[in-house]
Amino acid sequence: MARRDRAKAVDRSSPLPLWAQVQEDLRRRLGTGAFAERFPTELELVEQYAVSRHTVREALRRLRDSGVLDSARGRGTWLAQQPIEQPLGSLYSLFQQVQARGLPQRSDVLALRTERSLEAARRLELPDDAELVYLERLRWAGEEPLAHDRIWLPAALAAPLLDAEFTSSGLYDELAARCGVRLTGGRERISAVVPDKATRSLLAVPRGVACLHIERTGCLHRRPAEWRVATVRGDRFAVLTDWGPRGNILRADSGVTMSAGRPPSAGIPPVAGAAGTARTATPATAPTPRHPLPG
Repeated sequence: MARRDRAKAVDRSSPLPLWAQVQEDLRRRLGTGAFAERFPTELELVEQYAVSRHTVREALRRLRDSGVLDSARGRGTWLAQQPIEQPLGSLYSLFQQVQARGLPQRSDVLALRTERSLEAARRLELPDDAELVYLERLRWAGEEPLAHDRIWLPAALAAPLLDAEFTSSGLYDELAARCGVRLTGGRERISAVVPDKATRSLLAVPRGVACLHIERTGCLHRRPAEWRVATVRGDRFAVLTDWGPRGNILRADSGVTMSAGRPPSAGIPPVAGAAGTARTATPATAPTPRHPLPG
């Protein structure tokens, strides 16, 4: 076992409870992929951390409650295979979301170059012949593919990204570090699609599972600075928001407007997600959210 995957000794002089220290270190080790083959037994964790079985059980209970682990009598404990959930209305990084679930993440960089694209230039409100930075990645969460994304950014803004190593880092982290740029907002359109044969093969999509098709424009002070087209496995990713008495307004491309928490208009059937339930609406005091921007 690599040194970074090993258990970190608990600090008995720390005000942080022992179970919390074990829980925190298990999250760290999960992020390194330490338990890709199997998760340790309670007795193995007692030995690794030199703590009581009660302490280990409390740490594991907290990890189960947060959706990181699953367990069953006679079967032990294993990593939970729940969809990665992303709240709407906040800037986020898919890179960080995967790590927060305790899953090792990486990207296969399929392309990183400058190019000219008429459609991308127009989406970015640039001249048709503008030089763009193009990044194409296959995103992994654990041992399975999660998403395929293609991104265009103005070369005048993002040229330093051509020297970035995207196999283990997120776009927005690199954009901030190398270009001094932090996006300030944006808009995202999410729709369910049936993947074609090439996409199904690339993402290892199980038969009968749909995907989420995401088109996103990231903005810097209300000016387009990123255009992204992504396909995400519907069985591994979900979006959600909190809701309140007044609900949140959802606008469909057809022009139909629904208020979450109220029944849809007569003759308009509810829309089912490809991988489960999409929870929508925000607290009554909150403004209608902008869509998130995954890195």
